[in-house]
Amino acid sequence: MSARQGLVSAHLAAFLFGLTGVLGALIDSTPAIITFGRAFFAVIALAIASFLLRSPIAKNINHHTLKILFFSGLSLAIHWFTFFIAIKTAGVAIATLGFASFPAFITLLERIFLKEQIGKREWFLLALVLIGLILVTPAPSTDPNNHAASGLIWGVISGFAFAVLAVMNRKNAVSLNPVQLAFWQNLVVATLTLPFIFTNILLLAPQDYFWIAVLGIMCTALSHYLFVFSLRSLTARTAGLIIALEPVYAIVVAWILFAEAPTQRMIIGGALIITAAVFPKKT
Repeated sequence: MSARQGLVSAHLAAFLFGLTGVLGALIDSTPAIITFGRAFFAVIALAIASFLLRSPIAKNINHHTLKILFFSGLSLAIHWFTFFIAIKTAGVAIATLGFASFPAFITLLERIFLKEQIGKREWFLLALVLIGLILVTPAPSTDPNNHAASGLIWGVISGFAFAVLAVMNRKNAVSLNPVQLAFWQNLVVATLTLPFIFTNILLLAPQDYFWIAVLGIMCTALSHYLFVFSLRSLTARTAGLIIALEPVYAIVVAWILFAEAPTQRMIIGGALIITAAVFPKKT
């Protein structure tokens, strides 16, 4: 596999990850139903992929790994649920930029739980994220329908939940391949959100079922596979830098489809947050 194929795969994965927010805005349903539907279709797609790849779903599964998978799946459920609340509350751009703060939380959590030292470089990146969030935060509005600030908070909470998931996966590494790991975590998400969908699931329009299927299959299962595929020819750092461009793709697509034009403050603040995400890490 060539480096060019790896780059294409990584950018496609970043685009599909970015499309998550756009589809979340497009689907006329509750965050719980969107979260459940995404996980449900992802589980089906990942199960099929595991079968085609001849990688047994239940391999190396025991009581210890199930415990880890449950708590990591719980973190993933909170991440998705709060992200879709942010989308419904404030739109794609603000929600995505709030979520993009997750590298700062990863740095802090690694310091607290993994006892890793935070150097001047890390403090500088944390400052960039903080300044970026301040700039992204909308000015107070007298419009009672303007919930941009609360939407940003939900986006930041989503970023924190994702950081917890990332640190948890690192600290409690299990002997599962990426497709298998994604399958079990999505299964946990679907199970946890199942009790909250019955009141509104029958009210979905036919096109919403379609977009939820796209969200689960394309933006979750396929994007995850493409990211893993790109690692065959790219370093983890290079692939990670490309995935960190997810907010850029999301904001551009939302701008085109929903006319959600970012303000100058949002562009500057978003640039600082994304810079912190893609800034080269020490090796």
